Amino acid sequence: MARFVFPPDLRSRLEMARLESLALFRALDRVGLQPAEIPQPLLRTLFELDADCGEALLCLDRPPKGFNGAAMLKEITDTLKKLPETRQILREQLPSRVRAKLKSFEEIIGIAQDPQEAYNGVPGRDKAARS
Repeated sequence: MARFVFPPDLRSRLEMARLESLALFRALDRVGLQPAEIPQPLLRTLFELDADCGEALLCLDRPPKGFNGAAMLKEITDTLKKLPETRQILREQLPSRVRAKLKSFEEIIGIAQDPQEAYNGVPGRDKAARS
């Protein structure tokens, strides 16, 4: 049986997706919203999609034994398609008074991020867990 090979850009796409989500999460913390002003179901969905990306990064670090690579790739691809749209819907559902500030914070945070933060929460790669 032929060994399944993931697309060469998959890791970088997952890392970027996680960094973009992390920037949004951190920006949300800084704009002064009350929890009731943040659409909690969308936020929960974003956390789940982010966790899926983290899990996919973990799988890319493991030998491809015991999982269906094609099914995993389809799931990852679906997640990567949903993330930008879900982030945008969340932004649009926030109070208009914070949207410009949120965008500004996301940009600033995104520039300042360490690329290794894409591995936050990924066993064996999470720097914070090793400290």
